[in-house]
Amino acid sequence: MKRHPLFFALIVALGLTAADPLFAQSTSKQDEIKALKATVAKQQQQLNQQQQDLQSLRDSITKLEGEQGQQQAQIQAQAAAPPPPPPAAPTFTTTPGLSVAFHGFVDVTAFSQTKSFTFGNGQNAEFPIAGSRGSLSGVDVRNTRFLFDLIGAQVGGDWTGGGHLEMDFFGGNNGTGAYSQQQPLPRLRQGYLVMSNPTTGSTIKIGQQWDLMFPLEDLPDSLSHIAFPLGYGAGVIGWRFPGIAWLQDLNHGSTGPLWQFGLGAYEGTWNGPGSTINYLTAGNAGFRPQVEAKVSVVQKDDWMLFAAAHYSQIDLAGVGGTEPTPIKRTFTSDAYELGGSWTPGPWVLKAVVYTGSGIGEIFGDLAQFGDIKDTGGYGQVGFKFTPNWSANLIYATSKPNENDVVTWLGKGSTGLLKSRQSTASLQYSIGPFAYSLEFIHDILDTTTNGTNRATTSGNQVNLSAFYKF
Repeated sequence: MKRHPLFFALIVALGLTAADPLFAQSTSKQDEIKALKATVAKQQQQLNQQQQDLQSLRDSITKLEGEQGQQQAQIQAQAAAPPPPPPAAPTFTTTPGLSVAFHGFVDVTAFSQTKSFTFGNGQNAEFPIAGSRGSLSGVDVRNTRFLFDLIGAQVGGDWTGGGHLEMDFFGGNNGTGAYSQQQPLPRLRQGYLVMSNPTTGSTIKIGQQWDLMFPLEDLPDSLSHIAFPLGYGAGVIGWRFPGIAWLQDLNHGSTGPLWQFGLGAYEGTWNGPGSTINYLTAGNAGFRPQVEAKVSVVQKDDWMLFAAAHYSQIDLAGVGGTEPTPIKRTFTSDAYELGGSWTPGPWVLKAVVYTGSGIGEIFGDLAQFGDIKDTGGYGQVGFKFTPNWSANLIYATSKPNENDVVTWLGKGSTGLLKSRQSTASLQYSIGPFAYSLEFIHDILDTTTNGTNRATTSGNQVNLSAFYKF
């Protein structure tokens, strides 16, 4: 009880304190301070995060600047360095020591004709088909040719070898449809292996090649008629056959004109009886090759002369010996040929003449088959006005014996008696390119029964563009 007043006084004091507004205000201030401290702490945390992001950004900028410096250093180093060597040109590789050549030409001829011609129209037109009617025109590219040569293979001793492959597009057309004319097929012209001895001046060719009667180095000049030369079969004879030929320089190593002797043996052939594409003709009967010889003399870039001869036997009984034989069973095919060229100054002079019998197999007798005598040839006069411009006049003729043609009429002969072909051309050449305007006029005499006579004339005018590679 003594303590009661004191206890009462304490309670009163505490109650007064709780009810004091100053005391309440102090408590509110403390809560505000705590809130402010929390805000400051949060902002400090955000500031720290921003500083970290800023440092990361600085590090990224430093890294990029380093990489940029490296790139600039590389660019400067490349600019200061010498340029790299050009890439090696594509090469055709083969056995060491061999030499490979791919060459040829592209030949395009636009033409217009008054008749259809024998052997074909355009670039292989030679003489008109008797009785043909109707003019025609077109563009022919079949002369285009590719040649592949491989030389240098060691054979033995001083002999080296190689091969020659040659093709054009006179192999026919791809079918008979509306678009076949624009799809000519390739044709093998020549394909032979060759062996040469530069010490002795000897050359041997084995395979399909021109026979020695074909005047390969002495042909009429033309940009339209290349595979089928002007006058071919009607003044120019010879053909390609599988066989073997030996060419021998007679004065090897001489500084003067070069003399050469050639000897060849080629596959026999005829137009029947039997299959003309399976070695079953009168020319294939038995072992009867065509045998030919040639002598030539050449003064380089000035003149050349040659003489050639041909011989073979024909057995019209065929390979089996049982075919009926018209007129006679056997006869010989023989021919003799002379030719040459001369280039005095701006002039170009060429000529070839031949005579023979039974030479349809080498495009004689106007491509008629029988024991028919034939005489023909061609001549050319050309003039070079400038190194680029030149003009040529060419005349070719073939005259089979009329009695022989009538005798063999219907038995290989088709009644062709005489052909005369005249050509005039103007040519412009520059580097590997050449262009020409050419006019061809041909007259053909024929008979259908041995007594009647008819004359057919035909013309062709053409424009040619030529590129040689």
